[in-house]
Amino acid sequence: MNKLFLLLADAAAAATPLPEGAEAVAPTGLAAVIYYAIQFLPMILIFVVFYFMLIRPQRKKDKEAKQMLDSLKVGDRICTIGGIYGTITRIKDDVLTVEVGEAKTPLVFARWAVKNIDTLSITNDAEQLI
Repeated sequence: MNKLFLLLADAAAAATPLPEGAEAVAPTGLAAVIYYAIQFLPMILIFVVFYFMLIRPQRKKDKEAKQMLDSLKVGDRICTIGGIYGTITRIKDDVLTVEVGEAKTPLVFARWAVKNIDTLSITNDAEQLI
């Protein structure tokens, strides 16, 4: 334990500015490992912060979207990424046939174009939303 303390003290001394005329001596052994690990610590912390604030939430969101697209079935009321509301009438592989409007106009969409599944039954948008 005492030896480790001396090595850490050597590493700390190496980080302090040298007086005039003194030569710098590179740390060796365990002190060098500790010295370089401390130098990379900020970069490691930045990566950890990026992972927990950006990468992990995005993966969770992508997983939920994939699960929602896989659970589509005939009769679901959907909203597309273009803002078109309709009811799924047919599903074949990655192609959906959706009925839109009072005239029940059939439109064909790719599965990935579905933004979300609606839980509200929208008969007249103006009456429901006001």
